[in-house]
Amino acid sequence: MALNNIWVFAQVANGAPTTGTLELLTKARSLGGTVSAFVGSDGAAVAATLGEYGATTVYATGDLGGKLPGVAVSSAMKAVIDGGNAPDLIIFPQSYEGRDVVSRLSVKLDRTVLTNNIDIAIDGDSVNATTPVFGGNVLVTTGFTGSGPHLAAFRPKSFAAESAGGAAAAVVAAPVPDLGATGGATVTAVHVEETSGPKLDEANIVVSGGRGLGEAANYEMIEQLAKLLKGAPGASRAIVDAGWVPYSYQVGQTGKVVKPSVYLAAGISGATQHMVGMKGSKNIIAINKDKEAPIFGIADLGIVGDVHKVLPKLIEALKGRS
Repeated sequence: MALNNIWVFAQVANGAPTTGTLELLTKARSLGGTVSAFVGSDGAAVAATLGEYGATTVYATGDLGGKLPGVAVSSAMKAVIDGGNAPDLIIFPQSYEGRDVVSRLSVKLDRTVLTNNIDIAIDGDSVNATTPVFGGNVLVTTGFTGSGPHLAAFRPKSFAAESAGGAAAAVVAAPVPDLGATGGATVTAVHVEETSGPKLDEANIVVSGGRGLGEAANYEMIEQLAKLLKGAPGASRAIVDAGWVPYSYQVGQTGKVVKPSVYLAAGISGATQHMVGMKGSKNIIAINKDKEAPIFGIADLGIVGDVHKVLPKLIEALKGRS
């Protein structure tokens, strides 16, 4: 089966395509055929970057005027498809917005959607998506059959974003049709949590803390160490649920998936839920006083010791070097 026409739902944040979008474009062009991006915003502002990563065309809705992206973008996609330019495959980021668009489009097209995938490939007459289950311990392959559009959503960091050096993509208007009552809901405000330093899911170094820190006040060591290493602080679900840090810090199956060059886990035992979100890291360093902690099973460097003694010494050493 040849994929002649592939669409990528391109998310835009702060005027630029998200890292997840660039990852999907990189994967899409590896499948062959023509790659197009579909954005729920002005296409001209992002055409150069999307083209650099492989898109030849950008279908753009233009300013949504406060409409919910899922409702508006899925309707615009359906209109383009009904106009005779149906893609073979549409891929989406496994994000809130991506899931909203793909679920609504699935209903409009009466098509199956596969979510939570980490890979996709062509095998004969089938397009196969790979999905981790049971905490990532088992990989399931599911094949689309028949004609498209096939719909699939992917976990962040499933692919590496690599520039193709392409020229700016051509922008094609994809206006939002009349939404009727469905389009009545609008976004009235967007609240963005203040952060400093690199984003957790994009950082090259991540320092995460868990229940082994003992109490919320000790998380300050994690933040201090992350700052010294020019990395991002993270957390296990246990201390997020305990209210020590915000949910945006959570690494794991129900949090953020990270793949930094260095992941330092302090006081984290290594529950399956957490390891699913970080075991793809290039180098994993674990500090835990329990030598039987599961985290040591995937660590490249394991330190059996008390985080209350190890972290202050590490912070002191780094301050001395700077």
